[in-house]
Amino acid sequence: MFRGNHPTRVDEKGRLKLPADFKRLVDEQYGTQFYITSKDGRVAEIYPLQEWEKIEAKLALIPNFNAAKKKLLDRVNYYGQLAEIDAQGRLLLPQILRESAKVTGDVVVFGMQTYLEVTNHDAFRQHMDSNPLTAEDEQALASFGL
Repeated sequence: MFRGNHPTRVDEKGRLKLPADFKRLVDEQYGTQFYITSKDGRVAEIYPLQEWEKIEAKLALIPNFNAAKKKLLDRVNYYGQLAEIDAQGRLLLPQILRESAKVTGDVVVFGMQTYLEVTNHDAFRQHMDSNPLTAEDEQALASFGL
């Protein structure tokens, strides 16, 4: 399971070096194939291909004429790209997503259980500051036993 926050850099060629803790988990459980995408263009989502295929299997059960499915597929395909980790533990982020999410230079990589999120450090801090965890959020989470 991916967890925690690991600051790192995206190099000038758009390659993200996976932080060591995440790389170790990838080596143990997932292999070298990934699907990199975004639902909003502000955050890059890196899925081990096996985890992405679970999402695709669920999507396949939704009728093709479903408007929400179409919107989601439009976004994840627009920003999405298959990627393979190289021998140095780097993944090439899709150019359109690097530009949209401003994930160049210093970034943070978050473990989101079954996938990784890569975001611009400053933009993420601003987002967190403007969207605090509220009492309503805590109540919603409590309904799941958290």
